[in-house]
Amino acid sequence: MSFSNSAETLVLNWILDPLSSPTRPSATYLALFTSNPDEDGSGTEVTTVGTAYARQTAAFTVSGNTASNNAAIEFPTATATYGTVSHVGVYDASTGGNLIAYAALSTAKVIDTGDVLRVPAGDLDITLD
Repeated sequence: MSFSNSAETLVLNWILDPLSSPTRPSATYLALFTSNPDEDGSGTEVTTVGTAYARQTAAFTVSGNTASNNAAIEFPTATATYGTVSHVGVYDASTGGNLIAYAALSTAKVIDTGDVLRVPAGDLDITLD
């Protein structure tokens, strides 16, 4: 996963600016996208209108330079098609908010009515190099 512009600024402020006091998110949420959200969060997130889609809480455990989801993340059963989900993003809010990190899925997935998208524990990694 790559950090967003807003997350990069927070990290730089936290490490290098002694006058800055970035606020840590109280929770993080996984979002699904049908296009690349890019560093500015401008991609197309799955619509919440008529689909039962909502961002889901994502908790992470850090080991070395990698943070991994420490529990499975499951989205509600789709009541209408989500489209082809190609990217994910981690946000600091359940709606709106700031994109923290994003990545393309290794394989895009069509989510149709009745489907449930699950991310098993340990399958979502954010790595800093």
